[in-house]
Formats: sequence, structure tokens, C-alpha cells
Amino acid sequence: MTDDAKPVRSPCVSVCALDEDDICVGCQRSADEITRWSGMTNDERRDVMRLVARREEKVAL
Repeated sequence: MTDDAKPVRSPCVSVCALDEDDICVGCQRSADEITRWSGMTNDERRDVMRLVARREEKVAL
């Protein structure tokens, strides 16, 4: 399967509001990650999703 065979879906939940660290409170992506998402490769998107998971863990604490 190639990198672009099945695009990694956006974590957007339509709750778009940035916190004081420029992280969206809805999807946990940075403003830069949101802006660049459509041009990212699947590997780059997977990297962002790993960061999102770490950010979600911190929010849950």
C-alpha cells in the first residue's frame, strides 16, 4: 500500500478554538498543523496524530 493510498483522516471535530498555546481545544492540533494538514503526506499526518494523542493525554490529567 502506498503512502497516499488511503489518506489519514483529519481529527477535526468542528470545535475550532485555539488556546493560549495555539492548540485547538477541539482536535488538539497546533494552528500550523491545521493550516498545513491538506498538503501533508500520510507519514506527516501520522506524526501529527501521535502528537495529538500526547496532547490529549495531558488534557485528561
